[in-house]
Amino acid sequence: MYATQLLIGDQWVDSSDGGTNETFNPANGELIGFFAEATTADVDAAVAAARAGFESDAWQSMSPDAKGRLLWRIADLIDRNAVELAALETLDQGQPTTVSTAISVPLAAQVFRYYAGYATKLEGKLSPVSIPRQLTYQRRTPLGVCGLITPWNFPLDIAAWKLAPALATGNAVILKPAEQTPLSTVRLVEICREAGVPNGVVNLITGGPQVGKALVGHRGVDCISFTGSTAVGQEIARTSATDLKRIGLELGGKAPSIICADADIDAAVQGNLKGALFNTGQACGAFTRFFVPRSKVDEFTSKISAAADALKIGHGYDPETILGPLVSEEHLNRVASYVASGKEQGAQLVSGGERVGGELQNGYFFRPTVFTEVTDKMKIAREEIFGPVLSIMPYDDIDEAITRANSTDYGLVAAIWTKDLVTAHSLPQRIKAGTVFVNQLPLIDPGAPWGGVGLSGLGRELGSYSIDEFTEPQSVFINLD
Repeated sequence: MYATQLLIGDQWVDSSDGGTNETFNPANGELIGFFAEATTADVDAAVAAARAGFESDAWQSMSPDAKGRLLWRIADLIDRNAVELAALETLDQGQPTTVSTAISVPLAAQVFRYYAGYATKLEGKLSPVSIPRQLTYQRRTPLGVCGLITPWNFPLDIAAWKLAPALATGNAVILKPAEQTPLSTVRLVEICREAGVPNGVVNLITGGPQVGKALVGHRGVDCISFTGSTAVGQEIARTSATDLKRIGLELGGKAPSIICADADIDAAVQGNLKGALFNTGQACGAFTRFFVPRSKVDEFTSKISAAADALKIGHGYDPETILGPLVSEEHLNRVASYVASGKEQGAQLVSGGERVGGELQNGYFFRPTVFTEVTDKMKIAREEIFGPVLSIMPYDDIDEAITRANSTDYGLVAAIWTKDLVTAHSLPQRIKAGTVFVNQLPLIDPGAPWGGVGLSGLGRELGSYSIDEFTEPQSVFINLD
């Protein structure tokens, strides 16, 4: 049984009122641990500790090279503790070990090493101004105290995406993981301490939505980086407008996948199945709307539904499991309600559409669900489901498919399946999305930006773009007279 505390400054402490909350194993519904439920007073203390850590001589005087080596040590410790971290992700979030072991943990370490290199490359520039006898240059300065609020679907990775560039650029942070999945983030913060991060530079608060609201509304916080639902992101934007703090928002998605007439149908079936059901569909970049030429709808539907039915559903620690549980009973009910709405609005259910029973009945398992004859106005075609639900939508010509794919409030990712090189290069520029994948899964790499347009968010993470998210340019004018 796990029992975790808050990290405020250099002290691991209980909540100031002794409050705790519970976290459960989504594969069987069993209680696996308790975590401290932070209070407003705890948030105040964490902000004060972060400010002190940011301004401390230990952090301000640390050289870029030393910062880089610090981040590299964190990456090495992630690798050293990989088995434990992967087990925590599988236990607390439900990720199959094929995801937690082969993707989540290695990617977290890779992100820290990527930004370790950036610590020595935060360059400014010299500006040729028209004022006589002036030397004018710009330098990047850290924002100060950054609140990092992470979601429950990829707790370790998204914490790394935010934490690594924030530290590389010299900020102090307060990490707030989702209340459903705090365990791997707590362990990551322990690793940061072990690596030698100075006191107060990394702080941890855990708890529910009220804790996040207190962090967002705090006047001592200079920046909020949030990944989660669009509704919460909109609330963060409204709250942050009060003091105009910097915000970065990576929100929901409703990714279209356009299967062109010349596409290899078998490759498109396998690629779209994996792209839709990665982490049981609990990914903002999951493919969800499948635009298929009307002449190939029957073939595509029969093949993808048969392939979905054949996937192994089970506990994440089973190495043969492809589909693990949804994260909670609440979320399972939400997914089920979307499936019910699809039926009510006239979509044709081809396969799945129900909770898994039998020996898995105590877990939050839901069968992969395929609908066809889905229209653009149906709820399952418009709203983010965040689960294993696939909507197949016939089209008659490619211009129609593009228009319908863009007919959404979201714009995070999209996919195109084609064997034609001209199509592969010409269609992405017509699609409203932060990232377009051609003939492949929704892959993520530290070197490429990640983020969306519209209700999918503001700003970009990863690549050099995260450096922009966590720094402010400062101009310096030197009078040479």
